[in-house]
Amino acid sequence: MTNRIITVDPERILGCEDKGCVFSDDIKDTDSGRELFVFPGFCDVHVHFREPGFSYKETILSGSLAAARGGYTDVCTMPNLDPVPDSPEHLEVQQRIIEESSVIRIHPYGAITEREEGKKLSDMEGMAEGIVAFSDDGKGIQSDEMMRSAMLKAKALGKIIAAHCEDESLLNGGYIHDGRYAAEHGHRGISSESEYRQIERDLKLAEETGCAYHVCHISAKESVDAVRKAKARGVDVTCETAPHYLVLCEDDLQEEGRFKMNPPLRSREDREALIKGLQDGTIDMIATDHAPHSAEEKSRGLEKSAFGITGLETAFPVLYSSLVLSGRISLERLITLMSSAPRKRFGITGDPGYTVWDLNEAYRIDTGQFLSKGRSTPFEGMEVHGSCIKTVINGKEIYRR
Repeated sequence: MTNRIITVDPERILGCEDKGCVFSDDIKDTDSGRELFVFPGFCDVHVHFREPGFSYKETILSGSLAAARGGYTDVCTMPNLDPVPDSPEHLEVQQRIIEESSVIRIHPYGAITEREEGKKLSDMEGMAEGIVAFSDDGKGIQSDEMMRSAMLKAKALGKIIAAHCEDESLLNGGYIHDGRYAAEHGHRGISSESEYRQIERDLKLAEETGCAYHVCHISAKESVDAVRKAKARGVDVTCETAPHYLVLCEDDLQEEGRFKMNPPLRSREDREALIKGLQDGTIDMIATDHAPHSAEEKSRGLEKSAFGITGLETAFPVLYSSLVLSGRISLERLITLMSSAPRKRFGITGDPGYTVWDLNEAYRIDTGQFLSKGRSTPFEGMEVHGSCIKTVINGKEIYRR
């Protein structure tokens, strides 16, 4: 029998922006009879690997193994760690563990402010050479002046500000979307306004300062509209969303911690606006916001469980099954969103490696198979198509099923 290997050439796809990205065939004789797809390694600009400081949730090793199983060869790790990477000395703690433990390439973020407290700028200049960008992810910068100062410093250093946008004055103790489900089940809601108002503020500041600005995990239709309008004005802005916001909405909520993340799953209308944003280019990339916690921390229901879910091992099959097979986006577009676009924006260069997938294999997501320490996902039990066969980086096989 013949095994048909369908490849997306890394060099072509890394420079194409959806144009000229075509499949080329390389027919090889094997006895498996499977049709396999070879893609450039995926790149996730928003993950939490928890080490140093919270290794009971995840380690650099377990997180990087999970990434390899999901087809990722590059990830960018957020700075909500202990110590927070807000100085060269604190950054070095994380870098040392990465060098010792990681099976993929990890590009750490540096914090925007000291201890992510929003009161004083971090040693941005001292960290600039060792980090991919600056972020206080997990916390929005509440002060306009602090964000303006950070943007001016980042522009001078040639770095991106990647912002978790959340106006804390509008949260009102909420923990799921302030919509129909919250009203019907007696939960406190997080308004969409808490997200898009801070995005609107930051877009004005980015326009004023000329800073390269990136919006993390957008979830609301108003956020998509704000970014779309800013791009039309020429603001240097990109944004990401995550698989769960594209596939699920508040209609899918259950009274379990695996459905709790920040920002929350919003309305069906918000989800449709996000998909349209993928289609028209407003949304530049897909990131997982992989945020593992212990089983105990996620066992307390919607109100009391920790915010965050795992995502690296489910991202591609969930998106392929829900968006590509349904005809919402093309396979080429999905690979661009997960591989070339994030690399281009964040200046991640070098050989992306490759990952091999059997797209015809159907199965149900089983968290017992995860390599991540975090097992909390709203996609548990979902039937998907697409299984990662292996992932290779720098000529070395780092994962094989």
